[in-house]
Amino acid sequence: MSATSATLRKLGARLRGLAGKAIEDYRMIEAGDRVMVCLSGGKDSYTLLDLLCSLQRSAPVDFELIAVNLDQKQPGFPAHILPQYLASIGVPFQIIEQDTYRVVKRLIPEGKTMCSLCSRLRRGALYHYAAEHGITKIALGHHRDDIIETLFLNLFHAGRLKAMAPKLASENGRHIVIRPLAYISERDIARYARGMNFPLIPCSLCGSQPNLQRNAIKAMLASWEREHPGRTQSIFTALRNVQPATLADPRQFDFAGLRTHPAPVMAPTLNDSASFMSEAEELIIETELNGY
Repeated sequence: MSATSATLRKLGARLRGLAGKAIEDYRMIEAGDRVMVCLSGGKDSYTLLDLLCSLQRSAPVDFELIAVNLDQKQPGFPAHILPQYLASIGVPFQIIEQDTYRVVKRLIPEGKTMCSLCSRLRRGALYHYAAEHGITKIALGHHRDDIIETLFLNLFHAGRLKAMAPKLASENGRHIVIRPLAYISERDIARYARGMNFPLIPCSLCGSQPNLQRNAIKAMLASWEREHPGRTQSIFTALRNVQPATLADPRQFDFAGLRTHPAPVMAPTLNDSASFMSEAEELIIETELNGY
């Protein structure tokens, strides 16, 4: 086995371990689940599907996987790539065809970012499919860096301390969304996708402008990581270690209900008195008690 393939195997094992840990920590997948893996053709969703397929073979519970792609009819979209790939690895799949591209182009002015509306339309189509086909979990390819970038986007531009939960219920409460890549960095996903030679489909087919705010946050985090390796992971760890009483949101902590609880009055002891003495006075008392 070559050094390259050995490195890839080691990386794959580590990513499977991290995905498995996230699934276990948040109980993302349970026995009998029918998990819909949303496949866009990008590195993240390919890696998500690959890791879930691997975990499915060794998982302590039985669950189904189905890969679902939404063909939004962008000009130049290579519609043959995903069906060929999915058929070659033997994963059940469904391609949904819906011309959301034309809707977005009609509603969004030329040159503006179309991602937000496109994402909402795509999510609606996928949720509709999930509701009609007995899907119990919807798996998305958001990774650790996506979660942290969202935290800072909300912090800097929306005045909210909000990120992406690894597991959540949809707004209408009908679907459970899971993010098994929550513990995995984008850098490792990119390395794995290159090593696995996934047939990537570019996300620039629609011609939309890039999300400049997210790119700025990404550059900021990359700069921090270069100067202080491990900072990105430390930020993510903080998201798992929240102490609401130290923040300022009265909806999350009952500040108004805080009251003191006076200690019961007790007879003073020597130790109580000593705490208010100087070291010289304490030495005098100790000398007297010990008969020196």
